Amino acid sequence: MLTRRRFLAISAAAVGMAPVARAETLHVWQGTALGARATIRLAHPEAQAITARAMAEIDRLENVFSLYREGSALSRLNAEGRLAAPPFELLQCLSLAGTVHEATGGLFDATVQPLWALHAEAAVEGRAPSEDEVAGTMARTGWRGVGLDSGAITLRPGMAITLNGIAQGYIADRVAALLSGEGLTDVLIDTGELRALGGQPQGGDWPVQLAGGGSLGLRGRALATSAPLGTVFDREGRLGHILDPRIGRPVAPRWQSVSVSAPSAAVADALSTAACLAEDRNRLSEMISFFQSARLEAAVEV
Repeated sequence: MLTRRRFLAISAAAVGMAPVARAETLHVWQGTALGARATIRLAHPEAQAITARAMAEIDRLENVFSLYREGSALSRLNAEGRLAAPPFELLQCLSLAGTVHEATGGLFDATVQPLWALHAEAAVEGRAPSEDEVAGTMARTGWRGVGLDSGAITLRPGMAITLNGIAQGYIADRVAALLSGEGLTDVLIDTGELRALGGQPQGGDWPVQLAGGGSLGLRGRALATSAPLGTVFDREGRLGHILDPRIGRPVAPRWQSVSVSAPSAAVADALSTAACLAEDRNRLSEMISFFQSARLEAAVEV
């Protein structure tokens, strides 16, 4: 199987260890965030201490969003169907997921986790799920089954949530807020999705190359890319990991990849996932219009 989407590459000019302003060197921290390779690039005399604090923040947020840490807030919610006194970050991320769900006419749906588990288990057995299996599992999905309140988050019995299509971007935003609060500028954060504070320390935008071709300069914005076949269930590479909540099966690969730029990495992350399900460019334009009207500006390239 291919690794989870890795369609953004910083050009050599951005990642080189060349001298920058004030004779400081570009420091590159590397780690992981929700299973994806993560990096932070900045130039600062205390770069190691700063990135250590960022790493601690990423680890703290993994304890909120991870599906694979048994004691994470999301894992406990999925296991019990109710989470009292939920962390603020989980409430905020789920609220944004609900906004994107509305904006995309239900194309982005964080409740597809039971379907994802069904397809993954069937793939291990070397088969595709039957129509009855899919229909039965779809009965345990649907955003209306999610209850959000500061006192508790609730799920309809049998439901489960995945935030894999939005949480990596959300974590990038939170790390950006942490570093910005410390007075830092000109930092590039990559948690699987990109979030730029300012531009390069030596001047100019952060140059980003898209795997589908083309490039752009990133400054004070975020960028996320999704691809229907970026990660696949089957050995043949035909059944992608992005599921269509309307039919309970992998989306048809109409687009090779979709890149979204927005002020928020969480918005870009979620919208790039949903855009893979858009039937045509008109539907993409409708999504963008909604976000612009909601002051969540975004731009799409396919």
